[in-house]
Amino acid sequence: MALSHQQRDQIERRIRAAIDRLLAGQIPPGGACDVKTLVREAGISRASLYRTWGHLKDEFEKRRAAAWAAGQQPDPREARIARLRDLNQRLTGKLTRTHTELTQLKERHQLLLSVLAAKDDEVQRLHRELSTFASVLDQDHGDNAVGVVPMPRR
Repeated sequence: MALSHQQRDQIERRIRAAIDRLLAGQIPPGGACDVKTLVREAGISRASLYRTWGHLKDEFEKRRAAAWAAGQQPDPREARIARLRDLNQRLTGKLTRTHTELTQLKERHQLLLSVLAAKDDEVQRLHRELSTFASVLDQDHGDNAVGVVPMPRR
């Protein structure tokens, strides 16, 4: 069934009005700034939009892309999604840096534990040498050893 000129004008006005509302941010509940919501708001079928009103669908998509390029977000939900994606990207980067820093700190901790263990071994060795040396002095000088301070034994 062919549309009369008056019917075509009326449908085109409804589609253009729906485009203007969506791009102005007047998104209905459960909708988005997309073709699906556009056809619902205009009261036409999606097939009709693609077949008969394709030029208006293209105009809608171009205007929506221009709004996005200009930094405008007609759809508050899409704007929130974009903000959350940006936040997620920043937090993921921070988490990666924190993980790298933690790995470096763990490696440094292991190195310092190794150094500390080596130093403790050296102190123990020196303590044994000193104890041996002190006992040799005690034997050589008897109880008359002067200036030798006995070390506590472990």
